[in-house]
Amino acid sequence: MKTVTNFWAVVLCAASLLAQTPQAVIADPPADKAHPARMEVPDVPSHGVGLYAVFYLAAGDGPHPTLLLMHGFPGNEQNMDLAQAVRRAGWNVLVPHYRGSWGSPGDFSFEHCIEDTQAAVTFLNDPANVKKYAIDARHIVLAGHSMGGFMVADVAAHDPRVAGVALISAWDIGRDKEAVDSISDDFRENASRLKGTSAETLQQEIKRNRQAWDFIDWAPLMKGRPVLVIDSNDGLQPVNHDFAEAAKKAGDGRVTEMHLDTDHGYSDRRIALESAVVRWLEQVAGR
Repeated sequence: MKTVTNFWAVVLCAASLLAQTPQAVIADPPADKAHPARMEVPDVPSHGVGLYAVFYLAAGDGPHPTLLLMHGFPGNEQNMDLAQAVRRAGWNVLVPHYRGSWGSPGDFSFEHCIEDTQAAVTFLNDPANVKKYAIDARHIVLAGHSMGGFMVADVAAHDPRVAGVALISAWDIGRDKEAVDSISDDFRENASRLKGTSAETLQQEIKRNRQAWDFIDWAPLMKGRPVLVIDSNDGLQPVNHDFAEAAKKAGDGRVTEMHLDTDHGYSDRRIALESAVVRWLEQVAGR
């Protein structure tokens, strides 16, 4: 009897989890032959160069809410599965690559990454692109993983056109004492994948900007807009929690915070990550 009881407990638990998983995460939507989903590869203008980008465009006539998804340092995990799930939920998703990374021309630096993220927001708000890609400019949301979380926090805080922001294990560069005091093997290896820089150059850049680059200071500037903060077991949970708390204390009642029991790349919680982001985006879009 105990074995049977345990079996049905497992079945009911699995059914409950499945019910909480948005359809967009686990199933393709009906095909729209008149306005099919498609992919474009535009060059996003940024300070004299064109950033290589992938633009997943949602099916349907539109206009569609649009997510700007920024990867981390150097971008080994680019979260394209997340981008696809968000597109299945009816959103366009733009995934650009910073200068000096993954085929984009120019030299990599953290300052350039901030500028490139802002350039991508400007690209999405350009009237010609709004029309061409069926963008709902009222619902342009930013999401970033790791270093990308820092970048979208900065740009969203200072650009009122951004409708909401999602931080996924965001790296608060200004608070990273370890990156200032020493250069780890991982940091050196990741820097070697980027053009026009070095681990030493990036470390010096962090030192110069420590006071200006603490993203906790930007949290109050999110007031009135929805904020999603997701963290994991990668050591970044305290600073991500501090960001969420700072936003709440500033009077932002639209802060959602979540912890997933996994590594920095969310390696064994991809479905949970996609589900959390898609559910939150549905609320942002008022669906």
